[in-house]
Amino acid sequence: MKLIVGLGNPGVKYQKVRHNLGFEVVDKYVSSILYKVLWEYNEKLKSEIIKTGDLIFAKPQTSMNNSGMAVRLLTTYYKLPSADVMVIHDELDLPLGKIKIRMGGAAAGHHGVESIISGLNTDQFIRVRLGIGNLRTQSGEYKGQTISTEKFVLEPFLPQEKSQVKHMLKQTVKAIQILLEKGLESTQNQFN
Repeated sequence: MKLIVGLGNPGVKYQKVRHNLGFEVVDKYVSSILYKVLWEYNEKLKSEIIKTGDLIFAKPQTSMNNSGMAVRLLTTYYKLPSADVMVIHDELDLPLGKIKIRMGGAAAGHHGVESIISGLNTDQFIRVRLGIGNLRTQSGEYKGQTISTEKFVLEPFLPQEKSQVKHMLKQTVKAIQILLEKGLESTQNQFN
């Protein structure tokens, strides 16, 4: 059994922001394999869940920075080792459109990933990192304004970025399929 977790923030106001790419990818992947998509909210597991065969898809309904609580609850409930967990999330340090897949490693300042490492007490889970591109200048400027990292990740993509994002989402859905069918090394060779 595998647990595939998309990271994001719950709520309508966050739906199309950079920080919610994990939710978007999981939605796209699930709709590519299931005829009818019905996310079920599980209060006990603090997540929206879809279970199909030996795959469990989850979108934690905690804040992004507390995703570790939901992932810990899910792995405990389903009795899964961390190596069977795949976390899909945005990555500020990767250029827009770039996908990087790895097992383990530091959180690189991503508070959702930090929370999961803390919740699982290990960094040994697969990460599918999606480049959101840091368009801020060195001085913190973005669209002519000074903007913090926290605010930048909660911004929607610019119109000129949308085709790159669409392509990245499509590629990520393929990457997940290959990860599930052929494993980590094959997927890394093709997408990293």
